[in-house]
Amino acid sequence: MQNKEHGVPELFTWEFATDPYPAYAWLREHAPVYRTALPSGVEAWLVTRYGDARQALADPRLSKNPAHHAGSDRAKGRTGIPGERNADLMTHLLNIDPPDHTRLRRLVSKAFTPRRVAEFAPRVQELTDRLIDNFAADGTADLIHDFAFPLPIYAICDLLGVPSEDQDDFRDWAGMMIRHGGGPRGGVARSVKKMRSYLAELIHRKRLDPGDDLISGLIRASDDGEHLSENEAAAMAFIILFAGFETTVNLIGNGMYTLIRHPEQRARLQRSLDAGETDLLATGVEELLRYDGPVELATWRYATEALELGGKRVEAGDPVLVVLAAADRDPERFAEPDTLDLARRDNQHLGYGHGIHYCLGAPLARLEGQTALATLLTRLPDVRLAEDPADLRWRGGLIMRGLRTLPVQFTAHSPDGPSGL
Repeated sequence: MQNKEHGVPELFTWEFATDPYPAYAWLREHAPVYRTALPSGVEAWLVTRYGDARQALADPRLSKNPAHHAGSDRAKGRTGIPGERNADLMTHLLNIDPPDHTRLRRLVSKAFTPRRVAEFAPRVQELTDRLIDNFAADGTADLIHDFAFPLPIYAICDLLGVPSEDQDDFRDWAGMMIRHGGGPRGGVARSVKKMRSYLAELIHRKRLDPGDDLISGLIRASDDGEHLSENEAAAMAFIILFAGFETTVNLIGNGMYTLIRHPEQRARLQRSLDAGETDLLATGVEELLRYDGPVELATWRYATEALELGGKRVEAGDPVLVVLAAADRDPERFAEPDTLDLARRDNQHLGYGHGIHYCLGAPLARLEGQTALATLLTRLPDVRLAEDPADLRWRGGLIMRGLRTLPVQFTAHSPDGPSGL
């Protein structure tokens, strides 16, 4: 639908959420830096061209600190992650700038190492197989509820060091957080507060009895005598869970949906996996991130001074939202951007961001995405949609892009191993 007065496509409707790419193509061509009112009522600039997006993501004049937002207190309360302000969880990497960002990222990087992620691979495979075992004999499943949702929750809980008996609570809290208004009023804020209280208690226990987990690593991390404070450790554990959870749900859900809708590309990947090859899987996951990735808009930025972006004057205090989904289909950067090509090599997509805020958890997301998609295609080779694509619904929300459900059918078979987690 289009705004007939100005010709601008109507944004942020349910129809738009189903397929936002035509509207983003219009904005890229006609209004690449566009000021609009968001569903919350907050006004922000949308940046849709790849070159402008890459510039904005790395521009130090665009702060991550909400204190730079020139809006009212009411408007400030409608940006960022719901509930984080009231739960005292603001001091994490998505909300701060250098030098604090530099210090925290350096400390967190000491705990969140590539080696730790690589050593975690067998556990991710085990979780993946056990989840598939739970529905393999049924011949049907909802790949969001039964697979894409629990996999990253259990994986990140294991990585953080959350005891197995507490992980179902985390699953409930996380489920409320990704409903984006679909649950009871105030449910997201209550879930964030419960998670904050639990993390504070868990950090206290880990200080007394540290283990070989990420929270213990955050507590031990130091640099020239500097440590993470308890508030900083809680906020970092929270953002690792929040940022690493829903993004992976959507990477798996959007990825499988895209592969099912592109049978030739899917068959090509299945042949590659059957031959024991991994190159196409690696490039394929990057292409799925570009083509219909889990993060539609990068998280909030605020101009610290007046600046020019894409020929527009952005005033100090203005919020700026980089539309990754639009930038990653920019024909000025990607050949045939609306075509899925799992073997695409020149693929410097912005799905994990750019600059100093490049996603710290990208290696873990890639590991989970590659493991999940490869195992699903191998163990459920004839998986297909159980509903018409027009009947599927996408979750509301400004930043993330993901399906509410993904019902599928496949040939039932006995599970490979013991069911249950």
